[in-house]
Amino acid sequence: MQNIVILAGNIGQNPESRTTQGGTQITNFTLATSRPRYLEGKVVRDDNGYRVQDTEWHRITAFNGLGKTIQEHCEKGMKVLVRGRIHYTKWTDRDGVDRYGCEIIAETVDFLSRAKPAVDGKTSDNDLDDDIPF
Repeated sequence: MQNIVILAGNIGQNPESRTTQGGTQITNFTLATSRPRYLEGKVVRDDNGYRVQDTEWHRITAFNGLGKTIQEHCEKGMKVLVRGRIHYTKWTDRDGVDRYGCEIIAETVDFLSRAKPAVDGKTSDNDLDDDIPF
């Protein structure tokens, strides 16, 4: 059996990196994915006729070279495609309560838009419609 995840979405905040005592670079960011909301088999629309979207947030973790590339070239709002695996963690907090977490360990990250708008004032790829057909 395989543990494979593919997510396409927008980066929620600028990536943050740290280095462990052993020298491993760890880079984290959040990724927002959206899908249309359905009710009784039909897409829900707001008062202006726009589709209502449900957004989910995913914690993404990348290591070493991939993490360095993400840190250098990615920023909030950028569209990316993340391929990786789901990783669940369990820990006990200060009060002795068991806590659980879920993150995506990235194996590849493809840039779907440019990180910064063009300097000549033209619109960037970030202005493209973010509807991804499935």
